[in-house]
Amino acid sequence: MHKPMIRWGILGAAEIARKNWLAIKNSGNGVVAAVASRQVATAARFIDRCQSQAAFGEKPRAVEGYATLLGEQDIDAVYIPLPTGLRKEWVIAAAQAGKHVVCEKPCAVSVADLQEMIAACRKHRVQFMDGVMFMHSRRLALVRQALAEKVGRLRRLTLAFTFRADENYLSNNIRTDSSLEPLGCAGDLAWYCIRFALWALEGKMPRAVSGRILTESKSRRGGRAVPIEFSGELMFDGGVSASFYSSFITYNQQLAQISGDLGFVRLSDFVLPFFGSSVGFETCNSAFEADGCNFNLDGGLRRWDLREYSNSHATAQESNMFRDFAAQIQSGKLNREWPDLALKTQQVLEDCLRAARSVR
Repeated sequence: MHKPMIRWGILGAAEIARKNWLAIKNSGNGVVAAVASRQVATAARFIDRCQSQAAFGEKPRAVEGYATLLGEQDIDAVYIPLPTGLRKEWVIAAAQAGKHVVCEKPCAVSVADLQEMIAACRKHRVQFMDGVMFMHSRRLALVRQALAEKVGRLRRLTLAFTFRADENYLSNNIRTDSSLEPLGCAGDLAWYCIRFALWALEGKMPRAVSGRILTESKSRRGGRAVPIEFSGELMFDGGVSASFYSSFITYNQQLAQISGDLGFVRLSDFVLPFFGSSVGFETCNSAFEADGCNFNLDGGLRRWDLREYSNSHATAQESNMFRDFAAQIQSGKLNREWPDLALKTQQVLEDCLRAARSVR
């Protein structure tokens, strides 16, 4: 039986929302019905720009004010890319309006705030999920297979997600504005590293964490300085450890390496896959041999690939994310794992930041 399309509303005209406009179009089971901004002209410009590249059959309407959009009866779900400092208010308002929610990350300023947000969604029987696209890449199933076949017992995870911002970005972008993005690069980038570690360890929480704010920066708008370079260490039961590094001042990298007693898996693009029509990773099971004076190390490298576009395609991870979410709504059942995993990620991040601030 044909299931009706999920009708999406977008709260805010953020840059990332343009990518997810296309993802909703490519999902095949959703349409953008409306976009809200504080000023209707801003929403209209956003719609015109997106519609010129990825047009829906019926042009989405521009709405003035987020509350107005939440009051519309033809909206089933909302995507919320608003700054972190504003998300709690509008996630709770969306839940109260009966709208399912995809929320950008970090989901909240604090664990306590996110608990309230998730509780509101559960109370009103709406689905909540954070917008971590790589969790919906079909590559992860292949990585899980490689872990079982090639890595053995897990021992160590090493993760890094960084990009090098210019001085204007560090001074003027909202990611250094403590009133809007108080977690800085820890919220914006380390969220992905922590999430990947939790995924690799099947949701197990660390028994101990540490953190270090390596560099801070303050917006020209004022307020407190926020982390722009941050590292953390996680210790899990069974002797497994993980380290992560996030930065706005180090050149582009998105490395994930999972090491075990038999070998390791390495992804050089674990957040946003390198451009192309396939995604993949490497395993390494090197073997050392000493023959008299000859000491040889066989690399034991293997490339694993599958057909999935990096972006802007029906098979890309962002399209999968909105397709998976819409399918969950269409099922009439709530997925409890999605909000629980978001809460675990927020908890680990908060613990690392608390540890970092306690040693300064």
